[in-house]
Amino acid sequence: MKITNVTAHCLTQKLDGNNRFDSAFSTFTERAACLVEIETDTGLIGWGECLGPNKVNAAIVEAMTPALIGRDPLDIEPIWFDLYSAWRDQGQRGVTMTAQSGIDIALWDIAGKHFGVPVYRLLGGAHRTSVPAYATGGFRPRDKDRLERLVEETAAYMADGFTATKIKIGFGVDEDEAVIRAVRDAIGDDAELMIDANHGYDAIEAIELGRRIADCRIGWFEEPVVPEQLNAYRRVREGQPIPVAGGETWHGRLAHRQAIEADAIDILQPDVAGCGGITEMRKIIAHAETSGIRVVPHVWGTGVNVAASLHMLATIPPQPGRHSSRDPWLEFDQTPHAYRMAVLQDPITQTAGRVAVPDKPGLGVEIDRHVLEEFRA
Repeated sequence: MKITNVTAHCLTQKLDGNNRFDSAFSTFTERAACLVEIETDTGLIGWGECLGPNKVNAAIVEAMTPALIGRDPLDIEPIWFDLYSAWRDQGQRGVTMTAQSGIDIALWDIAGKHFGVPVYRLLGGAHRTSVPAYATGGFRPRDKDRLERLVEETAAYMADGFTATKIKIGFGVDEDEAVIRAVRDAIGDDAELMIDANHGYDAIEAIELGRRIADCRIGWFEEPVVPEQLNAYRRVREGQPIPVAGGETWHGRLAHRQAIEADAIDILQPDVAGCGGITEMRKIIAHAETSGIRVVPHVWGTGVNVAASLHMLATIPPQPGRHSSRDPWLEFDQTPHAYRMAVLQDPITQTAGRVAVPDKPGLGVEIDRHVLEEFRA
């Protein structure tokens, strides 16, 4: 079996004024994605996804394609090593890694289809067949009062069956504290609540907020400071009581290892579409397990990334092993996105706050090419 063609599909959807929203450092006026399609001479096709800017990812996937044509797609590790080595001088992080992630996921999809088994079988089997999901949302809306909107939004997630949600902060300590307390009241004491600053604070602000809301039972404090500053991460971790999470921008196992060895993190959040793909993420998971660090993957993109993430979640070992083990969470984006699940022939959904791991060969999903064309950039 040989690789015959590689295509990067750029997708986009413009958000109207009512659906635009802010994180701490950016404004979302569109939803963009880059899907990678790899074809073989046997007719098998694999799909992957790249985290980050669609057109930049697509350009790098195109630049990497000559190194793929004619290769056996089952040589996943050698291909990963060769691509990484060829691009090492241009970046061991960033878009070279996100582009390589999409390629790697597509190769695992092909391998699963070739052997007639789900990807999690190729990875050694599943510890679980479904995972709990938390609703990601709670961004600052552009068209409504932030506090009023987030109370309404997060309460609706609970009504839809979710038992956990994550909201965005990083807009100022006083304002964020008020919003967090209002959301906690809206979802009740039993629901899980996490906060994500998208590196919108410095260490002093993050420590102050963490201390102020210590009574709100926050599951984790995500990306409190900029990802390059591991010393600031450590200061936040030591200076306030909420577990510190991060990792979506620490591409590759070496970057994640640095965070672990710096004692900067309680919960590691690699994104399979950004950290180097399935090949690299399983090594990150193994290192985290060895170090006693929880893994709760970051997930942002279409159903392709969600499917790949579910296979990784299925394989994360229970830590520790016990009669009633704790399952890792699936981040399940609920923000405005017209093609997120529509791009799949069978969308991935949640029931009573849980999502089933796909059990068909490969990633277990198929692409709706009509939707692919509709949202082509």
